[in-house]
Amino acid sequence: MLKSMNEALDYIESQLYDEVDYKELERITGTSVYHFRRMFSFLSGMSLGEYIRNRKLSNATFDLLHQGMSVTETAFKYGYESVDGFSRAFREWSGISPSEVKKTNMLKAFPKLSFQLTIQGGINMEYRIEKKEPFKIVGVKKRVPIQFEGENQEIIKLAKSITPEQRKKLHTFANMEPNQVVNASYNLDDGCMEEKGSLDHMIGFLTTKEEDFDGFEVVEVPALTWAIFSSKGEFPKVMQETWAKMASEWLPSSDYELVEAPNISFTRDLSDRNNVYSEIWVAVKKKGKI
Repeated sequence: MLKSMNEALDYIESQLYDEVDYKELERITGTSVYHFRRMFSFLSGMSLGEYIRNRKLSNATFDLLHQGMSVTETAFKYGYESVDGFSRAFREWSGISPSEVKKTNMLKAFPKLSFQLTIQGGINMEYRIEKKEPFKIVGVKKRVPIQFEGENQEIIKLAKSITPEQRKKLHTFANMEPNQVVNASYNLDDGCMEEKGSLDHMIGFLTTKEEDFDGFEVVEVPALTWAIFSSKGEFPKVMQETWAKMASEWLPSSDYELVEAPNISFTRDLSDRNNVYSEIWVAVKKKGKI
């Protein structure tokens, strides 16, 4: 898996002046673009779109400083539709405008990535594979920025915005495991040339009920196979370590690839934060299956 991901990075590198053909990425990796995007994010700590943008801007810096290219020439060379858009992205990335590069003689670099597998060994991962019939996630959602480390303050604000009345009503919808509040992330956008990515985050419950969920958001989840990872220990440290091991160790070596569906997680009793049970659900399918 990592070999094909590195081949995909080589292909992306060859396309920095053109559009990336995602069908070609699927051919190279033998998996869906969705799986590649998510694996890339898990392993690198950034979205694929952010990586491509940073590589373009890194090369653009070299062209401005050493190739004598104008700002306009550089902007269009790297696929920006306007000089203003390029200048805005460049300033956000480097801290200066592209027209100031020659004056400051500043060269900021963002090297090409490559993935390597470090074998840890001796660490068991507790997981199970379960098929689940269609269900719904009902709750309150918010579009939040993608964040790979630390607590996402926008998600914290979302949790605090839920009223006691809303929580009581949401509890009445729950009729399937885990029968408690869950967090679900979905609709991840991979960013674009001029802005970073975001995703929808929902706090709510799982249900198979057919009724009026007026006032709440509803996500329909089809029948899927789920890899469910459980952990117990210091929160949130152990849960975050489980996410990391799932992405960097289990997925690359397993017979499964990710399917586009919400990622679901929940925790049990938080009264003793040194001994918290948590689960992470990711939708998967056998590699090579449609």
